[in-house]
Amino acid sequence: MTLRYDAGEVITAMVTPFNDKREIDFQATEKLAKHLIDTGSDTLLVAGTTGESPTLTHEEEYELLYAIKGATSGSAKIIMGAGSNCTKTAVNSSKKAVEIGADAILSVVPYYNKPNQQGMIEHFGEIAKNVDIPIILYNIPGRTGVNMQPSTVAFLAKEYPNIVGLKQSFPDMDVITELKSVCPDDFAIYCGDDSLTLPMLSLGAHGVISVASHVVGDEIKSLIHNFKSGQVKAACNMHQKLYPLFKKLFMAPNPVPVKAVLSRLKMIENYVRRPLVELNEMERAELFDVLNEVLTSIGKNPMGK
Repeated sequence: MTLRYDAGEVITAMVTPFNDKREIDFQATEKLAKHLIDTGSDTLLVAGTTGESPTLTHEEEYELLYAIKGATSGSAKIIMGAGSNCTKTAVNSSKKAVEIGADAILSVVPYYNKPNQQGMIEHFGEIAKNVDIPIILYNIPGRTGVNMQPSTVAFLAKEYPNIVGLKQSFPDMDVITELKSVCPDDFAIYCGDDSLTLPMLSLGAHGVISVASHVVGDEIKSLIHNFKSGQVKAACNMHQKLYPLFKKLFMAPNPVPVKAVLSRLKMIENYVRRPLVELNEMERAELFDVLNEVLTSIGKNPMGK
């Protein structure tokens, strides 16, 4: 099957590194981007919620996109998080993403103001009419306060050819079955929760927009490839090994835990912007214990505590 737009199977929702003044660390950003490409990421998602977009200015988001495009030199696709709960702002951000050279945009269901399904249709329709690059919708009811229904996704996918996929962060597998039954065959569904990657693959998802791929990207890619090639037992075994890390990376609000891990790996400094706060010493020890167990289980050297 040929997709309208194939962003690959492992898209990393990239964190935004900060220095001790909690300003963007562009050197670390470029280093991290290259690391992700070398360890299984097909595409990098810039300025998503994992990138702490609620605390970034639009200017900072655009600077990040420029920096990562420069660092990757075309070796990976780049998606920009260009969503907003204001349609006009989302349109303007999407146009800017096109201008800078993003390969696609991720556009979240409007949050806080809780539009109904018709409001979502008009919101995403306006974005689709104003840009000509691929758009991946993002449904995450736990953060937006409202759930985009499969019928709404299907209408948008059929009405606008540049609406090419959906990131689904909602742990109801029946919805995936419904989405596959009502959406066009060339419309891609991406898992938005690492721990649900394997179940969603079994129902027809194309890949994952991942947080854990910052640390175990090659293993997540292996899981997906094994499943799609019929080596289901191997995929299940990898899922079981990675599962404790998948869950522990959400022991605190994302991206606090994964930033702690990346700091331990000396990829970035361990800073998040307020209102998020860094893990305390006890939480870090708990996280690193699980990380070391997982690394050992997949044949990698555990980190020193």
